[in-house]
Amino acid sequence: MTCSKIFSGDLPAELTYEVIKYFQNDDYSTLHSCLLVNRLWCRLAIPLLWENPFSINTGNYNFIEIYLHNLNDDDFNTKLNEHNIVNNSLPSNLLFNYPKFLKYLNIRKFILSVNKWLESAIITSNPKNRSNFKVLIDICATIFKIFIENKVNLHVLEIENLSDYYHKCFVNILKLILKNTEFIHNIRNINLFNVSNTLDYYYISQIINLQQNLKKISISDNLFLYHSLLLSKKSDCSNTLTIIIFYKVNFNFKFLWANKIFERLNHLNVLESIHILYCSFNNNFNQQIINLTKPFKLKSLLIDEKSQIGFESSKLLLQKSGDYLENFGLCPSYFSSMIESNELIKLITKYCKNINFFYFTMHEIQFTYQIFNLIENIKQNLNYLSIDVWPDFIGLKSIESTPSSMILQNLGQILPSKLEYLHLRLYFIKASDFEVFLKNSQDTFIKKLSINTGLGQDILPLIKNYIMKKKRVKYLAINDSSKELISLKEVNEFKLYNIEVQRHSDLMIDLYDYIKEIN
Repeated sequence: MTCSKIFSGDLPAELTYEVIKYFQNDDYSTLHSCLLVNRLWCRLAIPLLWENPFSINTGNYNFIEIYLHNLNDDDFNTKLNEHNIVNNSLPSNLLFNYPKFLKYLNIRKFILSVNKWLESAIITSNPKNRSNFKVLIDICATIFKIFIENKVNLHVLEIENLSDYYHKCFVNILKLILKNTEFIHNIRNINLFNVSNTLDYYYISQIINLQQNLKKISISDNLFLYHSLLLSKKSDCSNTLTIIIFYKVNFNFKFLWANKIFERLNHLNVLESIHILYCSFNNNFNQQIINLTKPFKLKSLLIDEKSQIGFESSKLLLQKSGDYLENFGLCPSYFSSMIESNELIKLITKYCKNINFFYFTMHEIQFTYQIFNLIENIKQNLNYLSIDVWPDFIGLKSIESTPSSMILQNLGQILPSKLEYLHLRLYFIKASDFEVFLKNSQDTFIKKLSINTGLGQDILPLIKNYIMKKKRVKYLAINDSSKELISLKEVNEFKLYNIEVQRHSDLMIDLYDYIKEIN
């Protein structure tokens, strides 16, 4: 009865919209199919499909031409003919004002999408010649002006640096934004990645200083842009900013203002979460954290061999912010101290009870039983678990004696009853060990299960018996050194049990990408 109401349109439009919106995150093909159900579904699905079209990886870039149809017919045909662009004869009477729906814009993906479309549309033997680069600049500018003329209400702006080849086009777009500030007047999220050009700093700092409603900012690599946000008198986000993400930021600067970076957090009145991913700190970091008068709401911490965050700093962070920490990743180098890594895991176990996403990657020689204690300690809140263990042949008597066996024999019984995501990357999987894991975890439903192995025995019969027939997963990816499950004829068999087999690369969740989506 409920399904018939949904498809007939009897359900209120607001509820139908929530049903359709569910497909936006995971299943664009299904979202696209919603256009064909009825007029209401089409009207509700179209804005969702066009909110962020440059990030949908379909390989089809003809939607660029739909944007150009917002030019009048004469200007449209003139623009195509001027650059020898093939007209795909799209209807001129478009049913929707597609530019108006744009909410998310990654400048890098925008430029590359236009370039991909040009490569297939321009009649030329050399799509990389100088004249085509001028075409790219012209078409990008034209589409951007269409966005501005249609008064796009942009919510998310991602500024990501490109190679030198595209840099002029990149800077041209930044200039257009600054000349038309209404385009960014309602920005809620700004993500900055790999910005390294001094001229780029100048333009981006101006964009940051214009923000009055900014709720989230992600800063990669460069500390100077953080200076623009928190230390500039022109920027006022103290009553709006709720999320800050630092990614691979080096805080080891000797500028006077760099010693006040974290103390400035005291001036942010509504800050809800801080995320520190692969960052490096100076000796002043501990004192800054101690001097904070407000809670240091650290929600994510990723540590690798380049992080240069000392044990004492880690201990201080966890003591002060352990109750807030929800996402933790540990990636020690091969030469990291095993004692220090074990002590860090003990600290996480002691201070952090609310971890939702736990990710670790390490060499087999570094693996410790402390990991199992940690997982069992956090399983009440654990939803995402990624275990990535690299082979280490030194000192191993047999390939079958690797810690992969220890993991498979001890992991299943400590998993929670439900997981959103489980990723196992083990170099060698012994069938008998894998069966132990499946038996011990038979009461756990895993929405997304990804298994990656370099060598090992055939585990497909076990997958069918313990997972497929019992419908214990919704999405499944299995990859070994020679083949993926999705390439085998058994895929259709899994469909009979409503299990969708996917490519390993499509199903795998990167912790950094997961954190970027936090709102």
